[in-house]
Amino acid sequence: MDSTRVTEQPTSFERPQPGVDPADPRGAFLRSPAPTAGTGAALPAQGRSGGEPPAPGAAAPGGPAPDAADGPASEHSQPGAVPGAEPDAHRPRPAPDGIPVQPADGQGRVDRAPGGAERRTGQVTRPGRPTPMRRDGDRLRFVGAATRRIARGIDLDEIVMGLCRATVPTFSDAILVYLRDPLPVGDERPTGPLVLRLRRTDRIPPERDTEGGGFMPIAPPEQPSELDSVGEELCTVRPGSALAEVLRGVRPVFTDAPAARAALPELLGEEGAAAVPDGQRAVLAPLRGRRRVIGAALFLRRPERIPFEADDLLVAAQLATHSALGIDKAVLYGREAYIADELQRTMLPETLPRCTGVRLASRYLPAAETARVGGDWYDAIPLPGSRVALVVGDVMGHSMTSAAIMGQLRTTAQTLAGLDLPPQEVLHHLDEQAQRLGVDRMATCLYAVYDPVAHRITVANAGHPPPVLLHLGGRAEVLRVPAGAPIGVGGVDFEAVELEAPAGATLLLYTDGLVESRLRDVWTGIEQLREKLAATAQLTGADHPPPLEALCDEVLDMLGPGDRDDDIALLAARFDGIAPSDVAYWFLEPEDAAPGRARRLARRQLSRWGMDELSDSVELLVSEVVTNAVRYASRPVTLRLLRTDVLRCEVGDDVPQLPRLRQARATDEGGRGLYLVNRLARRWGATRLSTGKVVWFELNHG
Repeated sequence: MDSTRVTEQPTSFERPQPGVDPADPRGAFLRSPAPTAGTGAALPAQGRSGGEPPAPGAAAPGGPAPDAADGPASEHSQPGAVPGAEPDAHRPRPAPDGIPVQPADGQGRVDRAPGGAERRTGQVTRPGRPTPMRRDGDRLRFVGAATRRIARGIDLDEIVMGLCRATVPTFSDAILVYLRDPLPVGDERPTGPLVLRLRRTDRIPPERDTEGGGFMPIAPPEQPSELDSVGEELCTVRPGSALAEVLRGVRPVFTDAPAARAALPELLGEEGAAAVPDGQRAVLAPLRGRRRVIGAALFLRRPERIPFEADDLLVAAQLATHSALGIDKAVLYGREAYIADELQRTMLPETLPRCTGVRLASRYLPAAETARVGGDWYDAIPLPGSRVALVVGDVMGHSMTSAAIMGQLRTTAQTLAGLDLPPQEVLHHLDEQAQRLGVDRMATCLYAVYDPVAHRITVANAGHPPPVLLHLGGRAEVLRVPAGAPIGVGGVDFEAVELEAPAGATLLLYTDGLVESRLRDVWTGIEQLREKLAATAQLTGADHPPPLEALCDEVLDMLGPGDRDDDIALLAARFDGIAPSDVAYWFLEPEDAAPGRARRLARRQLSRWGMDELSDSVELLVSEVVTNAVRYASRPVTLRLLRTDVLRCEVGDDVPQLPRLRQARATDEGGRGLYLVNRLARRWGATRLSTGKVVWFELNHG
């Protein structure tokens, strides 16, 4: 058999021939013994198994002797190198991601042939100096640790901080991070010029490095460095400038290159560029996101430190890539959080209305910071006759879809409340609306109407937890209201109940997230809520109800660490009511004498209340509104005066058409009544009822 055709793989006890790559297609030929003069074949330079290795400094058979000036062995020499082989075949080959392959240890490197065989290349080191292979392994470990640290950040500041803390002082003595201002979001195309703003700079002493992992010996500076003066706050990148060309190139560059050196004054200013150390001690790395350059990072080393090497550009590229992609994601996350906050803010009432005879307070807590919107909502809607509608609801889930459905149901409830429909009719129409929105659009809702004049409250429920009424004496009561079916089931009748609402009592409406969790069922939570309210009321005494805002905070304190499984909406209403002595009520027949009778009744009542200074204005406005009512009414017209913090007058009739304010012409005989009301009254309005309408106005009194 011809020995030149043998392709045996070396066994585990055989050392492979140095300088021969097993993956080389000429492998069989290169491994064949080379003939020499006088012998049939020459032994490999490192000897066969059991042979003696050559003495240090001796020439290997078939190879030249080492140069004595290089010491025992040169870093880049291989004994027994085969002529014709690649001179740099022993150096580490880049991995697919561009980072040099980490050696197995400090003694050498392991390569694998396609067949699975291993080849270990020896590396002789000089005492007290890291070898290139050892530095490559340290670079790999550093890049791994740095990228993990950068990836831990979820917002922009955390990612930039992670980049700075990971690189200083392990990789550089200082870093300047410039980001585009403003940062583009997603697929947005910037419209203005490219402006870079200094986002962060770090110059941390080496003793502050708690994670270690540095692959270069670092000596702390004995006095302030010139690096402290590097950096400008704002930089406008001019099209076609040297800085624009460097950023367009994307790849990190040493600042001693002509293009980078010309770009530094534009980025750092003339003084900052002059403070950058000479030589390869500064790396400018563009930060490119998914679609465009979003900034740049400048890595700096002090003059007394070892300069950057060519492989450090690969490290800078990895750091810049991971940071840019992280910044892109952080900006997208920030935009989503902003949208969620804005959506929730617009879905819920920005402020609660100030209603006569009732004080209101509310709270809303999302299920988690990462899910800031949900399906819970609350509302307080003023109604005619100084009444107020109190609404709380809960759509299934706490996602963007749930929030969208909640917004539609809340808008529908406001529209239905404006029609002054009974609570059970409001829930019926909400049920129909939920079915029109789609399949499985389920929600629970509780709708209550409080009348401060009658001191009564009417409640209708659609599968919602029952409200709790805290009496003035400190007794907390769970109101018994029909449970009903959730909204969206369809074909279900809702029932309303009318209950007493004594002055000084507090009604608490809430969603199930307050009382139900994985640790307790809903009825256990309701009982705990009742006990919490009673205990809080005992702190202020039997004659003084607890403040509403403090009461809401105390209620939320009952939540434990594991109780936040759902959104929480809370609405508290303190019933002050309107005393009967502050109410005057009359019926007027729809006849021509009704306006005159209304003026006399109003003047007499104002005199009883000691408000004679308002008599002229009230008589004029009452006469105008009653005149419009009796002109079209077929049933008796109602007139009511309410004395609270303002004087309120309400005129009701059986005509559903609402009056509109218009500018009367000089030749018109009428059409000026509402114009006078609009000029003299503090506020006025008209509300359609199921039996007609009510026109009202308010006046300030001393």
